[in-house]
Amino acid sequence: MSRRIHLVRHAKSSWHDSTLGDFERPLAPRGVKGAARIAQWIRESDVRPELVLCSSAARAQETLAGVRDALGSPRIEIEDGLYAVSGDSLAARLRRLSDDVGDVMLVGHNPGLADLCLMLAQPSPERDRVSEKLPTGALVTLETDSHWIALDPECAVIVHFMIPREL
Repeated sequence: MSRRIHLVRHAKSSWHDSTLGDFERPLAPRGVKGAARIAQWIRESDVRPELVLCSSAARAQETLAGVRDALGSPRIEIEDGLYAVSGDSLAARLRRLSDDVGDVMLVGHNPGLADLCLMLAQPSPERDRVSEKLPTGALVTLETDSHWIALDPECAVIVHFMIPREL
């Protein structure tokens, strides 16, 4: 069974209110628009994760809210453990998934998401693009034949790399 991992970096956040800590920062107007663009692409591309794992940070949850209606009806889990974590930690979280889940979306932050992508993806032009920059609001879809528990380096291929400003 083929499995898909959709990595969504939170959309552009606002630095307008200097009294807010990093965890509380909301999306900027540009981020709201970017999430809407990604949502439209998701809707047209029939991306339908069964499970969404989202960082509990405000900007990640607001990004999820911006794409939520396009996702169908996934189970959603908001997790504190997805904020400010490494790619290795994200991989460990994916390895704990049940094999019943075939399609998962992670909504989170850099550098963890980019590091996870670079760890799992086989060499390709898209992987090279991710290594240069995984912009805010980007969505990368990886596909693998591995069981979750067996996710290893270079076990997946990048099948989509979408950036809001390119849509």
